Amino acid sequence: MSAPSSPVVRAGAVGLARASAAAGALPALVAAAVVVLLTAAVAVPGWLAPADPLGIDPASAFSAPGPGHVFGTDESGRDVYTRIVHGARDSLTIGVAATGVGLGLALLLGVPAGLTAGRRGRRVHPAWIDASISRVLEVLFALPGLLLALVFIAFAGPGVTTTVVAVGLSTAPGYARIIRAQVVRLRDAEMVQAARVLGRSRTRILLRHLLPNALGPVAVLATLGVGQAVVWASALSFLGLGAPPPAPEWGAMLSAGRTYLTVAWWMTVFPGLAIVLVAASATVLGRWLQRRAEGIAA
Repeated sequence: MSAPSSPVVRAGAVGLARASAAAGALPALVAAAVVVLLTAAVAVPGWLAPADPLGIDPASAFSAPGPGHVFGTDESGRDVYTRIVHGARDSLTIGVAATGVGLGLALLLGVPAGLTAGRRGRRVHPAWIDASISRVLEVLFALPGLLLALVFIAFAGPGVTTTVVAVGLSTAPGYARIIRAQVVRLRDAEMVQAARVLGRSRTRILLRHLLPNALGPVAVLATLGVGQAVVWASALSFLGLGAPPPAPEWGAMLSAGRTYLTVAWWMTVFPGLAIVLVAASATVLGRWLQRRAEGIAA
């Protein structure tokens, strides 16, 4: 028979657990600080970089990073730091808007599929709706996300709006499958059954019980999706299919800087670091939220 643990041992175990939790939360705090900084760059870029991101100064072209220009200048003498700060609005707006488009399309596909999965009717077989939507999702899944975006842009033409829709379309299938699975799980839950017994309408049950609970896990994953959307939008701009020059969009800055990579490395490195920082911060914050959600659910 083992001896009971002493108060000292229990206190040590509790302290170790708290230290481990604090260490696990540290990356999330850093990621949250980065998100706050990026939000400031989107909302009030002039506070962080008061100069004109489009103002040219040929005499200062290709200036290396230094006191006057912390990130150097490009081929037209424009300050790279200023362009990165002001470009946060374009890059992050595209990423967030594309995620919103993906979630909207996912709702249109995932909710009807989840409500009709396995259902049988007298005249019409509702499961056909689920089967049709599932086949559409499988076709979309067969194409890599970036390739699907390129196919859409090939038909609709390049531009910022087209990039938002293209990236949103490429992310929608993943969200739609998760929403479908959540709706299938919740449609026969006790709270839904109770609402039906109380005479609640189908619309009220859908809006007050199904959708809020089905969108919880998707909202956490959408945090991860913003980082991915920013990377894809930057990739499309790098290919010349996104924001047109001289817009200070990070992908377009990467594309412009690759020509001068051997003589002005800072034109490519710093916009690339900004993209990596956004993607990494969104991933760390999203995974932390996911662990928190799973811990609360458990």
